[in-house]
Amino acid sequence: MIKINKLEIENVKRVKAVKVEPAQSGLTVVGGKNKQGKSSILDAIAWALGGNKYRPSQPERTGSAVPPYLHLVLSNGLIVERKGKNSDLKVIDPNGQKGGQQLLDSFVEELAIDLPKFMNASSKEKANILLRIIGVGQQLAELELKENDVYNRRHAIGQIADQKAKFAKEQPYHPDAPKEPVSASELIRQQQEILARNGENQRKRQRVTQIQAAHAQQYQEIERLRALLDEANSKYEILSADLATAKKDAIDLHDESTAELEANIRQIDEINRKVRANLDKDKAETDANEYRQQYDVLTTEINAVRQQKTDLLTNANLPLPGLSVEDGELTYNGQRWDNMSGAEQLKVSTAIVRRLKPNCGFILLDKLEQMDLDTLKEFGEWLEQEGLQAIATRVSTGEECSIIIEDGYVAGQEGIQIQQPPGEIDPGPTWGGSTTWKAGEF
Repeated sequence: MIKINKLEIENVKRVKAVKVEPAQSGLTVVGGKNKQGKSSILDAIAWALGGNKYRPSQPERTGSAVPPYLHLVLSNGLIVERKGKNSDLKVIDPNGQKGGQQLLDSFVEELAIDLPKFMNASSKEKANILLRIIGVGQQLAELELKENDVYNRRHAIGQIADQKAKFAKEQPYHPDAPKEPVSASELIRQQQEILARNGENQRKRQRVTQIQAAHAQQYQEIERLRALLDEANSKYEILSADLATAKKDAIDLHDESTAELEANIRQIDEINRKVRANLDKDKAETDANEYRQQYDVLTTEINAVRQQKTDLLTNANLPLPGLSVEDGELTYNGQRWDNMSGAEQLKVSTAIVRRLKPNCGFILLDKLEQMDLDTLKEFGEWLEQEGLQAIATRVSTGEECSIIIEDGYVAGQEGIQIQQPPGEIDPGPTWGGSTTWKAGEF
């Protein structure tokens, strides 16, 4: 990974002259009070490495007659300079070959020098950056579309099931009603059959009366017509036998009542209303159960899709353990961005930015006063563990600060000159060698 070994900055924004050798891993905290030049150092590094789109709108320090000067030595041996009236860029590799911004862009990650751009992005944008660098964005998007489709179908099925269940619950139930609607024509048919049987009974009763009359008349005929006694006796015996048979047939006869059928015919509308109500209730309960079964099937399908998403992210090469994407948003240890602590947000941002360009081994962080000392220490230890270099600013003059900026200088380097005035002799190499810095030197 490429890191910043040394940097010299002069006359950029509030910086007068600064020389710094950042720690190769962990935090280099640039402390100081407000308006002393802390953020100007980060802005200068971003300009030096990121190109003119990071050039400050007024780069020259107010009151300075000397143009800005930027000199960075990177761990891969590259020397990056901006100097002169137009602050032209010069990039020199260890072999003396010259390069330009394109060479820097090949390994300098834009978000590493502009971390707030990532941290201020929306949750969706952060998630998309993560998915892009681990190569599962398209697959996850397809799974999320599938999940949303199944979820919407399940939601619709659930609403229908609830409506059916509510309808069934509101319907009255009549336990005394028959299972099927009553037919008026069937009741009338039954009534007609009973009336026919009753008519037959009446006919038989009338026959008894007729035979009895004939029997009496014939007896009189016996008395009156003794001459025809034998014939009359024969007829009488026959009639006696017939009478006995008729009486036997009629003795156990009883008429059936049509009152119940007549009542049913009168109440058929009410009976059928109850039957239909029962059938509606049964149908609604059956429908509700069927929709609930469909709902459960879709729930199983949703869970399967979600498991596929989980497996996809679990098996992906994530830049930080605990990172994930849920519902299209970045999460860390189950927490969404707005629920993460400031240290967690910085850790997540740093890990993702690092993965964007693995060769870029440094980041710039402004305004670390949001962290307490314990959190700052924890974050620094994590950076060291990951072998990452961070140059950060903090409104503080405490022991946690690597250097203190006062009025545009590093405390202890006041009055240092980096660019040599015309006519003076260069005292020797800027870095290393036997050169000894006088008062205010680095």
